[in-house]
Amino acid sequence: MGKNVLIIGASGDIGTSIAKRLARDGWQLMLHYNQNKQAMETNRLRLNNESILMEIQADLSEETGINRLLNELVFPVDGIVFAGGKAHFGLFQDTDEQVMDFMLTLHVKAPWMITKHLIPAMIREKQGRIVFITSVWGEAGAGNEVIYSSVKGAQNSFVKALAKEAAPSGIAVNAVSPGFIDTKMNQHLQAEEKATIIDAIPANRPGTAEDVANTVSFLMNGQSDYIHGEIIHVSGGWKS
Repeated sequence: MGKNVLIIGASGDIGTSIAKRLARDGWQLMLHYNQNKQAMETNRLRLNNESILMEIQADLSEETGINRLLNELVFPVDGIVFAGGKAHFGLFQDTDEQVMDFMLTLHVKAPWMITKHLIPAMIREKQGRIVFITSVWGEAGAGNEVIYSSVKGAQNSFVKALAKEAAPSGIAVNAVSPGFIDTKMNQHLQAEEKATIIDAIPANRPGTAEDVANTVSFLMNGQSDYIHGEIIHVSGGWKS
């Protein structure tokens, strides 16, 4: 199959690790980011520049940003990895409608629109890979993270449903559902809170961005051809 991949959220800890791993696997990278330009500069230093086809800055929480990304794509896209996103903490009853709209657009509408734009070419080629990085909270739910849990659950449902439409055309749609991963997203936790979580993880450690990237690598290569519509847990055995 072709080897051009669009990575949404390539400036985050997980997105960066996925970019590094897929470049090592021989993929040509189209890297999306929003605000963290410094991380993209670091990516260029760590990666072989020949593996980077382009970088695209776009705010995917707004329709103009979604359209900007789609209009700037000039290379064929053989695979998409949705690794971007933003957590939201707080009681549901205190959540502003603007936050709800932001989270829905970023995590649900943007992936819908990007996939809708790119999947016809995959269907014509009879090949493609689409991978979402979701969350354990998309299935289990988390208090004080109701909005985040909801949009990640929507991503899981999208993966399961789209896989049934896309599989006959040779397109595999799957998700990786991380548990507690040692990234900047969890820096708000106190040391005691982290210790309590780790005590509940059978593997007795937090996950790493590389753990997630290795699973994405498997889903993006030919060894996973018969895997469709799956939510693969990368959680060290942790079930919340």
